[in-house]
Amino acid sequence: MQLIDIGVNLTNSSFHDQQAAIVERALAAGVAQMVLTGTSLAVSEEALLLCHRLDEAGQHLFSTAGVHPHDASHWEGASERTLRDLLAQPRVLAVGECGLDFNRDFSPRPQQEKALEAQLALAAELQLPVFLHERDASERLLAILRHYRDQLPAAVVHCFTGERQALFAYLDLDLHIGITGWICDERRGTHLHPLVGNIPEGRLMLESDAPYLLPRTLRPKPKSGRNEPAFLPEVLREVALHRGESVEHCAQHTTATAKDFFKLP
Repeated sequence: MQLIDIGVNLTNSSFHDQQAAIVERALAAGVAQMVLTGTSLAVSEEALLLCHRLDEAGQHLFSTAGVHPHDASHWEGASERTLRDLLAQPRVLAVGECGLDFNRDFSPRPQQEKALEAQLALAAELQLPVFLHERDASERLLAILRHYRDQLPAAVVHCFTGERQALFAYLDLDLHIGITGWICDERRGTHLHPLVGNIPEGRLMLESDAPYLLPRTLRPKPKSGRNEPAFLPEVLREVALHRGESVEHCAQHTTATAKDFFKLP
């Protein structure tokens, strides 16, 4: 089985000086390709550098480039020019992580919306898929996306943790859904168990969101308490269980979907 992890925060400080070993462990665990998440312009540049440094051949590591809603207050005229340059790089495969976060509101909501709309317009112009973040903001995100959806090749709601109404609204808008180790959390993720079976094949992808969201069902647990792409098979196992699929079949169709979405080699 081969898996694709569509969301890895390999630039996170908890991975400092360990990135090469983390990639090696992921490959050994069957995670053949990883998409490193860009959450700000600086992080997007760092993610791209990691791709080149750790995978010179360009077979395993790729990245996104964008401005997370937490960082939206820093969006300005020059931001679009910098982002455009990043998106011209062959290893950068999607716009994002961008979106809305009305849970923490680290950036004012009007600025979150301004940065999101600018990035959606850029994705539409460049015909790149979008890697979306949403927290407590599904209705507003949907309202904005409806203006752009017909112009976008594809978009994924990364780390979906919402309820049934939000899921079906995203699917109705022909969006992809990313599932993380949240589904393995008996305290807050069990509502996803009956929902994942409603995601059609061709729209579902898997992600670690490492170093966050260590699957709580994982045994043995790592001493670091930190998630990494090598643990993605545990997310696969849980997703397959609640979809009533074999692990092999779930791996096959989620991997095929990710390859198609990101146009991976």
